[in-house]
Amino acid sequence: MSSDDPIALKIVVGGGFGVGKTTMIGAVSEIKPLSTEETLTSASSRTGTDRLEGIENKATTTVALDFGRITLQKQNMVLLLFGTPGQQRFWFTWDDLSLGAIGAVVLADTRRLLDCFAAVEYFESRDVPFVVAVNEFDAEDAYRYSSEEVREALELRSDVPVLLCDARDPASAKHVLVSLVSYAHSVSLRRARERAVHTPPPASPLQHSSDLGATS
Repeated sequence: MSSDDPIALKIVVGGGFGVGKTTMIGAVSEIKPLSTEETLTSASSRTGTDRLEGIENKATTTVALDFGRITLQKQNMVLLLFGTPGQQRFWFTWDDLSLGAIGAVVLADTRRLLDCFAAVEYFESRDVPFVVAVNEFDAEDAYRYSSEEVREALELRSDVPVLLCDARDPASAKHVLVSLVSYAHSVSLRRARERAVHTPPPASPLQHSSDLGATS
């Protein structure tokens, strides 16, 4: 690759069932997004497999992944977006989808905030940098909370960004992605500094020779 070629970065978009992951990727993708949505069955809702409280109009669900791509001209980057399925029975795909990702967006819906805890714990346990994006819907009964209220409710570290967004709006979704890239870069630099502090310097040849002389 030449110095003019954009840097390709993999990003995961995770969160609970029906939170807006497919919508967000579709809003910003410069290509026709790949989607693996299937129709929800009445049986799944009756048995409690798919909780539809607050999202009663949802008719489909992702069963494998969503994929999209967006080019950030100013940053000379191409972001490859992989959306995870939200239903628990498909969580086994998350490891493969997250492999090689520089970071993740955890979408949260304050009407169903508990549903994003699994994604938060998943990325925390794997040291994957992530931001929490609260998807604010226009529904009249939507609950509105500040970023700090959401941070406290999810028990997030103080450095984890919490953003308010509208997953349907391309500009809003793009802002979330740019914020994630910036945060992931800062985490990478911090970890590099920490490794440098805790890594002892290599022994010099003179030190090796003096040690040998001491033991002879």
